[in-house]
Amino acid sequence: MNNRKYNAVITAVGMYVPDKVLDNKYFESIIDTNDEWIVTRTGIKERRILENGATSDLAAAAIEDLLKTKDIKREEIDAIIVATVTPDMFFPATACLVQDKIGAKNAWGFDLSAACSGFLFAFQVGSSLIECGTYKKVIVVGADKMSSIVDYTDRNNCILFGDGAAAVLLEPTEDKSVGLQDTILKTDGSGEAFLNMRGGGSLNPPSHETVDNKMHYLFQDGKSVYKVAVVGMADVSYEIMKRNNLTADDVAYLIPHQANLRIIDATAKRCGIPPEKVTINIDKYGNTTAATIPLCIVEYYRSGKIKKGDKLVLAAFGAGFTWGSAFYVWGVD
Repeated sequence: MNNRKYNAVITAVGMYVPDKVLDNKYFESIIDTNDEWIVTRTGIKERRILENGATSDLAAAAIEDLLKTKDIKREEIDAIIVATVTPDMFFPATACLVQDKIGAKNAWGFDLSAACSGFLFAFQVGSSLIECGTYKKVIVVGADKMSSIVDYTDRNNCILFGDGAAAVLLEPTEDKSVGLQDTILKTDGSGEAFLNMRGGGSLNPPSHETVDNKMHYLFQDGKSVYKVAVVGMADVSYEIMKRNNLTADDVAYLIPHQANLRIIDATAKRCGIPPEKVTINIDKYGNTTAATIPLCIVEYYRSGKIKKGDKLVLAAFGAGFTWGSAFYVWGVD
Protein backbone atom coordinates (compact mmCIF):
# COMPACT_ATOMS: atom_id res chain seq x y z
CA MET A 1 0.00 0.00 0.00
CA ASN A 2 1.30 3.46 -0.93
CA ASN A 3 1.51 5.53 2.27
CA ARG A 4 3.77 8.20 0.79
CA LYS A 5 2.57 11.79 0.79
CA TYR A 6 3.92 12.34 -2.72
CA ASN A 7 4.35 10.40 -5.92
CA ALA A 8 7.03 11.36 -8.41
CA VAL A 9 5.62 12.46 -11.74
CA ILE A 10 7.37 13.33 -15.00
CA THR A 11 6.49 16.93 -15.87
CA ALA A 12 8.87 17.57 -18.78
CA VAL A 13 11.09 15.60 -21.14
CA GLY A 14 14.00 16.27 -23.48
CA MET A 15 16.36 14.40 -25.78
CA TYR A 16 19.42 14.76 -27.96
CA VAL A 17 20.93 12.55 -30.61
CA PRO A 18 23.96 13.56 -32.71
CA ASP A 19 23.59 14.51 -36.36
CA LYS A 20 26.06 11.97 -37.74
CA VAL A 21 24.37 8.76 -38.88
CA LEU A 22 26.09 5.40 -39.32
CA ASP A 23 23.83 3.18 -41.40
CA ASN A 24 24.31 -0.49 -42.05
CA LYS A 25 25.95 0.24 -45.41
CA TYR A 26 28.81 1.85 -43.49
CA PHE A 27 29.48 -1.37 -41.63
CA GLU A 28 29.43 -3.33 -44.88
CA SER A 29 32.45 -1.24 -45.89
CA ILE A 30 34.54 -1.91 -42.75
CA ILE A 31 33.65 -5.42 -41.53
CA ASP A 32 32.29 -8.69 -42.90
CA THR A 33 28.55 -8.09 -42.57
CA ASN A 34 25.56 -6.84 -44.52
CA ASP A 35 22.38 -4.88 -44.01
CA GLU A 36 20.08 -7.90 -44.19
CA TRP A 37 22.08 -9.79 -41.54
CA ILE A 38 22.07 -6.83 -39.14
CA VAL A 39 18.37 -6.01 -39.55
CA THR A 40 17.27 -9.65 -39.27
CA ARG A 41 19.20 -10.32 -36.07
CA THR A 42 18.93 -6.96 -34.30
CA GLY A 43 16.29 -4.73 -35.93
CA ILE A 44 18.87 -1.93 -36.29
CA LYS A 45 19.09 0.07 -39.51
CA GLU A 46 21.17 3.03 -38.32
CA ARG A 47 22.65 4.66 -35.23
CA ARG A 48 23.93 8.13 -34.27
CA ILE A 49 27.56 8.93 -33.42
CA LEU A 50 28.95 11.96 -31.56
CA GLU A 51 32.15 12.89 -33.39
CA ASN A 52 33.26 15.72 -31.11
CA GLY A 53 32.32 15.93 -27.45
CA ALA A 54 31.59 13.71 -24.49
CA THR A 55 28.72 12.17 -22.56
CA SER A 56 28.24 15.39 -20.58
CA ASP A 57 27.58 17.22 -23.86
CA LEU A 58 24.90 14.69 -24.80
CA ALA A 59 23.28 14.94 -21.37
CA ALA A 60 23.44 18.75 -21.23
CA ALA A 61 21.88 19.03 -24.69
CA ALA A 62 19.03 16.72 -23.67
CA ILE A 63 18.36 18.81 -20.56
CA GLU A 64 18.48 22.03 -22.59
CA ASP A 65 15.84 20.50 -24.87
CA LEU A 66 13.75 19.70 -21.78
CA LEU A 67 14.07 23.23 -20.40
CA LYS A 68 12.72 24.69 -23.66
CA THR A 69 9.40 23.04 -22.82
CA LYS A 70 9.22 23.84 -19.10
CA ASP A 71 8.94 27.28 -17.55
CA ILE A 72 11.34 26.88 -14.64
CA LYS A 73 14.50 28.67 -13.59
CA ARG A 74 17.72 26.69 -13.68
CA GLU A 75 18.44 27.53 -10.06
CA GLU A 76 15.23 25.72 -9.12
CA ILE A 77 16.71 22.36 -10.13
CA ASP A 78 17.53 20.47 -6.93
CA ALA A 79 19.41 17.43 -8.20
CA ILE A 80 20.75 15.83 -11.38
CA ILE A 81 21.24 12.08 -11.70
CA VAL A 82 23.18 10.91 -14.75
CA ALA A 83 22.81 7.24 -15.64
CA THR A 84 25.83 6.29 -17.75
CA VAL A 85 28.65 3.79 -18.28
CA THR A 86 30.63 6.21 -20.41
CA PRO A 87 31.39 9.07 -17.99
CA ASP A 88 33.59 11.87 -19.25
CA MET A 89 36.15 10.76 -16.66
CA PHE A 90 36.25 8.78 -13.41
CA PHE A 91 35.95 12.01 -11.44
CA PRO A 92 34.50 14.48 -11.15
CA ALA A 93 31.13 12.86 -11.86
CA THR A 94 29.57 13.61 -15.22
CA ALA A 95 26.64 15.06 -13.28
CA CYS A 96 28.95 17.79 -11.96
CA LEU A 97 29.99 18.71 -15.49
CA VAL A 98 26.37 18.71 -16.65
CA GLN A 99 25.34 20.88 -13.70
CA ASP A 100 27.95 23.45 -14.72
CA LYS A 101 27.11 23.32 -18.43
CA ILE A 102 23.39 23.98 -17.90
CA GLY A 103 23.94 26.58 -15.14
CA ALA A 104 21.97 24.75 -12.45
CA LYS A 105 23.98 26.41 -9.71
CA ASN A 106 21.89 25.12 -6.80
CA ALA A 107 21.75 21.48 -7.91
CA TRP A 108 23.76 18.62 -6.51
CA GLY A 109 24.19 15.41 -8.46
CA PHE A 110 25.91 12.13 -9.08
CA ASP A 111 26.39 9.41 -11.67
CA LEU A 112 24.72 6.01 -11.50
CA SER A 113 26.25 3.02 -13.25
CA ALA A 114 23.90 0.15 -14.09
CA ALA A 115 24.59 -0.13 -17.82
CA CYS A 116 21.43 -0.64 -19.87
CA SER A 117 19.32 -0.70 -16.71
CA GLY A 118 20.81 2.63 -15.65
CA PHE A 119 17.81 4.80 -16.42
CA LEU A 120 15.43 2.52 -14.52
CA PHE A 121 17.71 2.47 -11.48
CA ALA A 122 18.20 6.25 -11.62
CA PHE A 123 14.46 6.76 -12.12
CA GLN A 124 13.79 4.88 -8.89
CA VAL A 125 16.44 6.85 -6.99
CA GLY A 126 15.26 10.19 -8.36
CA SER A 127 11.66 9.34 -7.55
CA SER A 128 12.66 8.46 -3.98
CA LEU A 129 14.18 11.92 -3.58
CA ILE A 130 10.85 13.41 -4.63
CA GLU A 131 8.72 11.03 -2.56
CA CYS A 132 10.55 11.88 0.66
CA GLY A 133 9.39 15.49 0.29
CA THR A 134 12.85 17.01 0.52
CA TYR A 135 13.28 17.83 -3.17
CA LYS A 136 10.89 19.42 -5.66
CA LYS A 137 12.70 19.19 -9.00
CA VAL A 138 14.99 16.29 -9.89
CA ILE A 139 16.34 15.66 -13.36
CA VAL A 140 17.15 12.10 -14.37
CA VAL A 141 19.09 11.69 -17.60
CA GLY A 142 20.25 8.57 -19.40
CA ALA A 143 23.27 9.35 -21.55
CA ASP A 144 25.96 7.28 -23.20
CA LYS A 145 28.63 7.82 -25.83
CA MET A 146 28.98 4.15 -26.65
CA SER A 147 31.15 4.93 -29.68
CA SER A 148 33.91 5.80 -27.21
CA ILE A 149 34.17 2.21 -25.94
CA VAL A 150 33.18 0.18 -29.03
CA ASP A 151 35.78 -1.73 -31.03
CA TYR A 152 34.84 -1.13 -34.65
CA THR A 153 36.70 -4.27 -35.73
CA ASP A 154 34.43 -6.43 -33.54
CA ARG A 155 31.79 -7.47 -36.07
CA ASN A 156 29.43 -8.94 -33.49
CA ASN A 157 29.17 -5.90 -31.22
CA CYS A 158 30.13 -2.73 -33.09
CA ILE A 159 26.90 -2.81 -35.12
CA LEU A 160 24.75 -2.65 -32.00
CA PHE A 161 25.57 0.64 -30.32
CA GLY A 162 24.90 4.33 -30.82
CA ASP A 163 25.21 7.60 -28.90
CA GLY A 164 22.39 9.62 -27.38
CA ALA A 165 20.75 11.08 -24.30
CA ALA A 166 17.28 11.75 -22.93
CA ALA A 167 16.11 13.40 -19.73
CA VAL A 168 13.01 13.65 -17.56
CA LEU A 169 12.09 16.19 -14.90
CA LEU A 170 10.51 14.68 -11.79
CA GLU A 171 8.25 16.73 -9.52
CA PRO A 172 5.95 15.82 -6.60
CA THR A 173 2.23 15.23 -6.85
CA GLU A 174 -0.28 14.32 -4.16
CA ASP A 175 -2.35 12.50 -6.78
CA LYS A 176 -1.44 8.88 -6.09
CA SER A 177 -3.18 7.67 -9.23
CA VAL A 178 -0.36 9.02 -11.42
CA GLY A 179 3.43 8.89 -11.39
CA LEU A 180 5.72 6.04 -10.42
CA GLN A 181 3.66 3.27 -8.89
CA ASP A 182 6.05 0.35 -8.48
CA THR A 183 9.48 -0.98 -9.43
CA ILE A 184 11.25 -4.32 -9.35
CA LEU A 185 15.03 -3.99 -9.68
CA LYS A 186 17.53 -6.85 -9.67
CA THR A 187 21.28 -7.51 -9.80
CA ASP A 188 23.33 -10.66 -10.34
CA GLY A 189 27.07 -10.02 -10.29
CA SER A 190 27.86 -13.49 -11.60
CA GLY A 191 27.03 -12.11 -15.03
CA GLU A 192 30.15 -9.93 -15.03
CA ALA A 193 32.11 -12.39 -17.14
CA PHE A 194 29.76 -12.07 -20.10
CA LEU A 195 29.45 -8.30 -20.47
CA ASN A 196 32.12 -5.90 -19.25
CA MET A 197 34.92 -3.45 -19.94
CA ARG A 198 37.89 -4.83 -18.04
CA GLY A 199 40.46 -2.08 -18.52
CA GLY A 200 40.87 1.27 -16.84
CA GLY A 201 39.64 0.61 -13.32
CA SER A 202 41.47 -0.43 -10.15
CA LEU A 203 41.44 -4.10 -11.24
CA ASN A 204 43.28 -3.41 -14.50
CA PRO A 205 44.72 0.13 -14.45
CA PRO A 206 45.64 1.59 -17.83
CA SER A 207 48.89 0.21 -19.25
CA HIS A 208 50.43 -0.76 -22.57
CA GLU A 209 49.18 -4.28 -21.90
CA THR A 210 45.56 -3.26 -21.32
CA VAL A 211 45.59 -1.13 -24.46
CA ASP A 212 47.25 -3.81 -26.58
CA ASN A 213 44.72 -6.37 -25.36
CA LYS A 214 41.79 -4.08 -26.17
CA MET A 215 40.64 -4.12 -22.56
CA HIS A 216 39.29 -0.56 -22.80
CA TYR A 217 36.61 -1.67 -25.23
CA LEU A 218 33.25 -3.20 -24.42
CA PHE A 219 33.31 -7.00 -24.32
CA GLN A 220 30.13 -9.00 -24.78
CA ASP A 221 29.50 -12.71 -25.13
CA GLY A 222 26.37 -12.09 -27.13
CA LYS A 223 24.89 -15.59 -27.05
CA SER A 224 25.28 -15.92 -23.27
CA VAL A 225 23.84 -12.46 -22.62
CA TYR A 226 20.92 -13.07 -24.96
CA LYS A 227 19.93 -16.30 -23.20
CA VAL A 228 19.71 -14.54 -19.83
CA ALA A 229 18.30 -11.23 -21.07
CA VAL A 230 15.48 -12.74 -23.10
CA VAL A 231 14.20 -14.49 -19.97
CA GLY A 232 15.09 -11.87 -17.35
CA MET A 233 13.49 -8.86 -19.01
CA ALA A 234 10.38 -10.81 -19.95
CA ASP A 235 9.91 -12.36 -16.52
CA VAL A 236 10.34 -9.14 -14.54
CA SER A 237 7.88 -7.32 -16.82
CA TYR A 238 5.34 -10.09 -16.35
CA GLU A 239 5.99 -10.00 -12.59
CA ILE A 240 5.33 -6.28 -12.24
CA MET A 241 2.12 -6.58 -14.25
CA LYS A 242 0.93 -9.46 -12.10
CA ARG A 243 1.87 -7.65 -8.88
CA ASN A 244 -0.18 -4.62 -9.91
CA ASN A 245 -3.10 -6.59 -11.36
CA LEU A 246 -2.45 -5.32 -14.86
CA THR A 247 -3.63 -7.05 -17.99
CA ALA A 248 -2.41 -6.36 -21.49
CA ASP A 249 -5.62 -4.38 -22.05
CA ASP A 250 -4.69 -2.08 -19.16
CA VAL A 251 -1.23 -1.28 -20.51
CA ALA A 252 -0.97 1.57 -23.00
CA TYR A 253 2.66 0.83 -23.82
CA LEU A 254 5.47 -1.52 -22.96
CA ILE A 255 8.63 0.62 -23.06
CA PRO A 256 11.54 -1.83 -23.28
CA HIS A 257 15.27 -1.29 -23.44
CA GLN A 258 16.26 -1.20 -27.10
CA ALA A 259 19.02 -3.81 -27.26
CA ASN A 260 17.69 -6.38 -29.69
CA LEU A 261 14.34 -6.65 -31.43
CA ARG A 262 14.10 -10.37 -30.63
CA ILE A 263 14.44 -9.68 -26.88
CA ILE A 264 11.80 -6.96 -27.14
CA ASP A 265 9.44 -9.29 -28.99
CA ALA A 266 9.95 -12.04 -26.40
CA THR A 267 9.18 -9.62 -23.56
CA ALA A 268 5.99 -8.42 -25.22
CA LYS A 269 4.89 -11.99 -25.94
CA ARG A 270 5.49 -13.05 -22.32
CA CYS A 271 3.28 -10.18 -21.13
CA GLY A 272 0.64 -10.75 -23.81
CA ILE A 273 1.16 -7.23 -25.14
CA PRO A 274 0.52 -6.79 -28.88
CA PRO A 275 3.17 -5.20 -31.15
CA GLU A 276 1.23 -1.95 -31.54
CA LYS A 277 1.61 -1.36 -27.80
CA VAL A 278 5.42 -1.75 -27.80
CA THR A 279 7.63 1.32 -28.24
CA ILE A 280 10.34 0.81 -30.84
CA ASN A 281 13.13 3.11 -32.04
CA ILE A 282 16.04 0.66 -32.14
CA ASP A 283 15.92 0.85 -35.92
CA LYS A 284 16.94 4.55 -35.79
CA TYR A 285 19.31 4.72 -32.84
CA GLY A 286 20.58 1.23 -32.04
CA ASN A 287 21.43 0.48 -28.43
CA THR A 288 22.18 3.76 -26.65
CA THR A 289 22.45 1.91 -23.30
CA ALA A 290 21.06 4.17 -20.53
CA ALA A 291 19.34 6.43 -23.06
CA THR A 292 17.07 3.91 -24.81
CA ILE A 293 14.05 3.96 -22.50
CA PRO A 294 13.87 7.74 -22.04
CA LEU A 295 14.39 8.27 -25.78
CA CYS A 296 11.30 6.14 -26.38
CA ILE A 297 9.38 8.07 -23.74
CA VAL A 298 10.26 11.43 -25.28
CA GLU A 299 9.47 10.44 -28.85
CA TYR A 300 6.17 8.73 -28.07
CA TYR A 301 5.00 11.52 -25.76
CA ARG A 302 5.89 14.27 -28.20
CA SER A 303 4.15 12.45 -31.04
CA GLY A 304 0.95 12.40 -28.99
CA LYS A 305 0.92 8.63 -28.48
CA ILE A 306 1.39 8.78 -24.69
CA LYS A 307 -1.47 10.57 -22.95
CA LYS A 308 -2.45 11.45 -19.39
CA GLY A 309 -3.62 8.39 -17.50
CA ASP A 310 -1.78 5.93 -19.72
CA LYS A 311 -0.34 2.95 -17.85
CA LEU A 312 3.24 2.21 -18.90
CA VAL A 313 5.48 -0.76 -18.19
CA LEU A 314 9.21 0.00 -18.46
CA ALA A 315 11.73 -2.85 -18.71
CA ALA A 316 15.50 -3.21 -19.05
CA PHE A 317 18.39 -5.66 -18.90
CA GLY A 318 22.07 -4.76 -18.77
CA ALA A 319 25.62 -5.54 -17.71
CA GLY A 320 26.11 -6.59 -14.14
CA PHE A 321 23.85 -8.37 -14.71
CA THR A 322 21.23 -5.73 -13.90
CA TRP A 323 17.58 -5.79 -14.85
CA GLY A 324 14.23 -4.50 -13.76
CA SER A 325 10.79 -3.17 -14.55
CA ALA A 326 8.68 -0.20 -13.50
CA PHE A 327 4.97 0.55 -13.55
CA TYR A 328 4.30 4.21 -14.28
CA VAL A 329 1.07 6.13 -14.93
CA TRP A 330 1.50 9.20 -17.15
CA GLY A 331 0.47 12.28 -15.21
CA VAL A 332 0.54 15.29 -17.53
CA ASP A 333 -1.34 16.35 -20.65
